[in-house]
Amino acid sequence: MTPYYRMQSARVLSAAAGTSRTPVAATWLARTGFILSIVLTACAPRKAPDLAGVQCPGAQYGVVSSGLVGRTWPDSSGAARPDSIGGSLPQMIGICPNTLTDDERRAGWRLLFDGKTFDGWRGLGYDSVPTAHWKIENGAIRKLADGQVPRLPDGQPAAGGDLMTRDTFRDFELSWEWKISRAGNSGVKYNVSEEISMANAPNHAALGFEYQMLDDSLHEDNKVPSHRTGALYDLLPPNANKGMAIKSVGDWNWSTIVFRGNHGEHWLNGQKVVEFDLGTPLMDSLMRKSKYRDIKGFAQKRAGHIVLQDHVDEVFFRNIKIRRM
Repeated sequence: MTPYYRMQSARVLSAAAGTSRTPVAATWLARTGFILSIVLTACAPRKAPDLAGVQCPGAQYGVVSSGLVGRTWPDSSGAARPDSIGGSLPQMIGICPNTLTDDERRAGWRLLFDGKTFDGWRGLGYDSVPTAHWKIENGAIRKLADGQVPRLPDGQPAAGGDLMTRDTFRDFELSWEWKISRAGNSGVKYNVSEEISMANAPNHAALGFEYQMLDDSLHEDNKVPSHRTGALYDLLPPNANKGMAIKSVGDWNWSTIVFRGNHGEHWLNGQKVVEFDLGTPLMDSLMRKSKYRDIKGFAQKRAGHIVLQDHVDEVFFRNIKIRRM
């Protein structure tokens, strides 16, 4: 609990002489004490929620209201938005990364990453994970920066490629946390066809709609609005909500993709930053101007893979979960 500092408002007594101050002096001291109390209250350490019962490294805080866990916001139905919940007051609880609550399980969520293994994943175009580029560290999937990838005897880096779910998903809500390196660039791709990707892209890179993840302040891609964090890459830039939502490089961001029917949404730290509908004149026009314009079948809705991008830079992923819709 934040320390509370009491202040006498009627008469201020002299500690030294035991005499009363004049009204003017009392008023001045009261105002000074009030200002001091505000400063001390703001600067005093807060008592965090009790995590004594949370036996896991990297425990984090979440908000529960009416049985819904805050780290699942935004729910595509709107039911889990904190500003739309009536009744019981929100409560802070401790949450282990890469776990599901009972409420999440009942809502149909499943983990795509258990925090320990690459079960359910493989490299695009491979039967296994290209572990020279992908590691698991401290409960997170780490994509190594190119300069950290082991070298072969001929001096070339070991083979890599994008990391892909073995399962495919057509209508879904996907949620994950990520943090990126200074001047870094990466993304999460969806609606991915492995066949189209292998036929049209080099180096085991996926072709699909991409949720862009970027150090907007330093990476040169920041010059293109549709290449900034939260964008539907090379198609739609994030809206003004992004500016209020994005966190500093090195901090964990929380992102969500909703893809149902022809409708798609990108969310960043609880703010909707992109919304689109396939097959509309606007999207058709954007497709014709994009890097995907010559890829046959690219924008066709399908049961596709979820893909973590193997780009040049270091990036971390955790709490990757999905539910079918």
